[in-house]
Amino acid sequence: MTSPVRVLIVDDSALMRKLLSTLLAEDPEIEVVGTAQDPYDARDKIKTLNPDVITLDVEMPQMDGLTFLRKIMALRPMPVVMFSSVTQAGAEATLEALEVGAVDFVAKPKNDIANAMGALAETLQAKIKGAARTRFRPRRAEAAPPPRARAKIGRPTGKLLLIGASTGGVEALKALLMQMPEDCPPTLVTQHMPERFTSAFAERLNRECPMKVSEAKDGERIEAGHVYIAPGGTHHLELSRNGGHFACKLIDAPPVSGHRPSVDVLFRSGARVSARTIISVILTGMGKDGAQGMLELRQAGAITLGQDETSSLVYGMPRAAFECGAVMRQYPLAKMGDAIIEACKGEGGAASFKRTVGHGA
Repeated sequence: MTSPVRVLIVDDSALMRKLLSTLLAEDPEIEVVGTAQDPYDARDKIKTLNPDVITLDVEMPQMDGLTFLRKIMALRPMPVVMFSSVTQAGAEATLEALEVGAVDFVAKPKNDIANAMGALAETLQAKIKGAARTRFRPRRAEAAPPPRARAKIGRPTGKLLLIGASTGGVEALKALLMQMPEDCPPTLVTQHMPERFTSAFAERLNRECPMKVSEAKDGERIEAGHVYIAPGGTHHLELSRNGGHFACKLIDAPPVSGHRPSVDVLFRSGARVSARTIISVILTGMGKDGAQGMLELRQAGAITLGQDETSSLVYGMPRAAFECGAVMRQYPLAKMGDAIIEACKGEGGAASFKRTVGHGA
C-alpha cells in the first residue's frame, strides 16, 4: 500500500487551518502532519515533520507567502500549493509564486468560507495528491539565458493554433510563447484557471512575450500575432467562423470534463469549424481534459502535438491524449515552438506535416 501524502498547512487564519485539516483528512491518501500559523513556525516544522507537500497562504503577516516560498525553494525545495485571495493583487502574487516554483494554487472563497471550501474538497485533495506526484524540478537560481530571436513568419499561413494546458501550464505556456515569433498564427488558449486569474495571466504574458496576449472576448475577430486566453471559471472558449473570418466565441455552459473552461470544448470547436487549418498542442496538466477533443481534431485532419513526459510537470493530459491516439507526435517543451513553426510552413494539413517530420510517436 502506498504511503499517504504528508501535508503541512501554513496559514495565519486559525479557521482556514482547521478547515483545510478537516477537508484533507477526509481523504485516506492524505495525512495532515501539522499546521503552522506563520513562516517562522513553518520553518521549524518543515525540519521536524519532513512533509511531502506544503500548502502556503499568499498573504500572511511578518513574512508574506512569496518571500517564504523563495526561501523554501532556495533552502529546501519541495512541492508547494499556494492559497490566494480572488483579487487582482492576489492573482498577480499567485502568478509570481508559480514562476518562483509553486506547483499549483487554489483560490480562497471570499464569502461563506466553510461551505465554499467544503464544495472545493475534491479539488483540494486532487491538487495535493497531484503536487506530490509532479516531476518537481526546483528553479535554478541563476538567470535563464535569454530566448533566441525569432525571425518573423513573414507571410499569411492560414494556420490557427489551439493550445490546452492545466497544472504546470502557466510556466509551460510562457516558455512556449517565448519560442514563437511576434507574427505567430492566431492562437486560442484554454488554461485551467479560476475567474479573475486569467486576466492577470494574460496581462503578464502580454508584457513579456513577443506577440500580443489578451483575455478572449465574445465575438472578437482573431488575428495573427495575437494570443487569446479563455476567461477563467465563467465560460468555455470556442473557435467560430463569422462570415469570412474566424472569431472567439464564449459559451456559458456547465463544466465539461470537470472544467470550465474546458480544453475538450475548444478542440472540438476547431474540429467542427476548420480542422485542416489547425495546429493543436496539449501541454502539462492533471486529468484527461482535451484528449477526446484532440482525437476529433486529428481524425478531421488537424496537426496534433503533445508535450512529452520528461518535460511535463504533470504528464496527465498529454498522456491521456497520446494513449488514445490523439497525438501525432510528442516533443519536449523546448522544441515545441520549432515544431509549430515547421507545421505553419506546410501548405497542407496533417498529411503534409507527416511527410515533413515523419510519423513520430
